[in-house]
Amino acid sequence: MDIDMNDTTQKPTVVAIGNFDGVHKGHAALLKRARTIADAEGLELVALTFEPHPRTYFKPDGKPFRITPDAVKERRLKAAGAARVDVLDFNQIMADLSAAAFIEIMLVDLLNASHVVVGADFHFGKGRTGHIDTLQADGRFTVDAVTLEESDAAPVSSTRVREALEAGDIAAANELLGWEWEIEGEVAHGDKRGRELGYPTANVVLGDTIVPAHGIYAALVDIGDGIWHRAAASIGIRPMFEVKTPMLEVFILDYQGDLYGKTIRIRPLKKLRDEQKFDDLEALKTQMAIDVAEVRLLIP
Repeated sequence: MDIDMNDTTQKPTVVAIGNFDGVHKGHAALLKRARTIADAEGLELVALTFEPHPRTYFKPDGKPFRITPDAVKERRLKAAGAARVDVLDFNQIMADLSAAAFIEIMLVDLLNASHVVVGADFHFGKGRTGHIDTLQADGRFTVDAVTLEESDAAPVSSTRVREALEAGDIAAANELLGWEWEIEGEVAHGDKRGRELGYPTANVVLGDTIVPAHGIYAALVDIGDGIWHRAAASIGIRPMFEVKTPMLEVFILDYQGDLYGKTIRIRPLKKLRDEQKFDDLEALKTQMAIDVAEVRLLIP
């Protein structure tokens, strides 16, 4: 939910602050600590985050990098223990807000923070001048600084998750996340190439979601019916029918139906192979049959 800037009746809260892109194991540890405090004090736990991501605001022409765009992020934050997710609109006003003003307006006036929980390296305010000591010096709320969990002798971070996804190592990304990464999007009309080949696909525009290594993946797809369907997913530019912007196409095994306009969730599980340009359509169809057979073997 977005913050109501006119709400002055907020009961005391425990506030966990962060960008939380990925809501990975480190974020989960932070939220667990905040949840423990909230339960002990009988207070509501609010996850305070920002949209768009500050990186998007400052570099609007940068390549897509989001592990969890806003809808996915909110769902994961609540799964990790947040009772409420408050979203601050990151705009020029927010970017220019001093650390002292952020504390006064956001934490004290709007959220009536009794406890604040952040990562040990948390910075905030214009020029990132605010930090843990700034929060602790205020004195109107207690502050917990959580050191993010480590994996392979290095802190779990959104950057490491992105690197794993860009390498096509879904298993490594999921290990860092602590949950199975997924892409969520609306099914759009494509050029119907898959249907002509005998493998009709649901096409999803990736938008600001990070693009994993291009290739063919074994995947699961939730079309909103409560079932995770087996699928072969293609991520990339389709070398046979090249497109300029990477896209996601999924062929859902043993399914027939119209999904246009529906929002679906796709979980790539394992990269099967790189994208490939074939000599002719028959060679492509033969490989697609092999890909589908492999999906059936990998996903019972």
